[in-house]
Amino acid sequence: MVKFRLRTPREIATSLRARAKTEPREVEGYLDSHLDEWTTLAEADPADAADILEELGEDAASDLLLELSSQGAAEVLDELRSDLAVDLVERFTPQAAADILAALSPMEAADIIGHLDAEQRDAVLEIMSDDISSTVESLLQYPADSAGGLMTTKVAALPVSTTAGEAIEAVRKMHEVLEDLSYVYIVDDDRRLVGVLSFRDLVFNSADVGLDDVMVAHPVTVTPYTDREEVAELTTRYNLFGLPVVDTHDRLLGMVTTEAVIDAVQQEASEDFATAMGAGRSETPYTSIPQSVRHRLPWLALNLVLALGTLEAISRQSNIISELPVLAALMPLVATLGGNAGAQSLAVTIRALATDDVPRSEIPGILGRQLAIGAISGVAIGGLAFAVSLMRADVAVAAVVGLASFTNLVVATSAGSGIPLVLRSMGLDPALASNIFVTLITDLAGFGGFLAMAALLLF
Repeated sequence: MVKFRLRTPREIATSLRARAKTEPREVEGYLDSHLDEWTTLAEADPADAADILEELGEDAASDLLLELSSQGAAEVLDELRSDLAVDLVERFTPQAAADILAALSPMEAADIIGHLDAEQRDAVLEIMSDDISSTVESLLQYPADSAGGLMTTKVAALPVSTTAGEAIEAVRKMHEVLEDLSYVYIVDDDRRLVGVLSFRDLVFNSADVGLDDVMVAHPVTVTPYTDREEVAELTTRYNLFGLPVVDTHDRLLGMVTTEAVIDAVQQEASEDFATAMGAGRSETPYTSIPQSVRHRLPWLALNLVLALGTLEAISRQSNIISELPVLAALMPLVATLGGNAGAQSLAVTIRALATDDVPRSEIPGILGRQLAIGAISGVAIGGLAFAVSLMRADVAVAAVVGLASFTNLVVATSAGSGIPLVLRSMGLDPALASNIFVTLITDLAGFGGFLAMAALLLF
């Protein structure tokens, strides 16, 4: 049985988290028999409580969540990884799920409810109060990767006729329900956004000055359907702490907070990486087996088809290998070097594209730099490959290996940066299985190019 000498909630949580990684059943038993300690540590630090639950079985985790108040359970649920949060809510009764989700912000509740099956989603929304369910349903109509899917509807919005003093008093009354106090948005009688004022500027203005005199008119806005990449780019470009979301009539709907933007950037980067490797865009280690297989199989099949080109290039030169068998041992060396160089260039380019840091005017310069990097790296690595090959072959063969390595590094580095840029120019996702196409090119250059060079220089 787990025993503790430390008694503060943080100390107990730290010890439980470490023990849960190796002995989850023992921790489950301890928490079941010490529910008062569980409640105390969950209220003290929901993030620590979530870390502990993530190490336990789903049955135990859901039972422990239900031991907390609706507000307490909601705070812990918000700290859990998203797929586990959905799995746990699916185990709740509709009433318990509705009570807990209602304690979340509408945006956070919508993120979870949107992943429930239709029957449970309808049951939960029906139990929720009309104002909460209508807000959640309005958020569910927007794609998860759009501004509407990221925004919170709880914003500080005040009439344009308000004075600074009145605004401060109004915000003071609203602060408990507001998720972000970075900005105060100024609207007209039809809730059309006419200006914005930072909370700092509001506080330091005279109490009797009108908001229309000190606000920033015509602020940067997005629509609910603006892609999260553009949201992140605008936030970075204008150094904003939040971005207002308006409808087609400029009526204020909500705002995308800095926290949501950071989460979106991280999510976009991870999805781009998965897509570049040919995995599912939304796939995680916890995605169901059938869904993961459906995501991966098409790209693996495409990879097989493309690999036939490499197979054909090698088979056409099989007579060279039979005459000089050492080439078969050295050939993978060239392809491996090219594959690594291509992956490095691809990673740099995909990361830059993910943050919209590649203006079209800069593309020639980017490709030129990558070509130079490939050439310089090729000279160095080609020389090393030549030296290594001398351990297995004569000078002539080693020279072919060195020259082929140089060539493949130049080709691979150029392909790693060029392929995602070409895909973007075609209007496609630049991360769309780019790695598969880079691998094809580096294999062709590594295997086929190496044998062709050997045939030209050695025979």
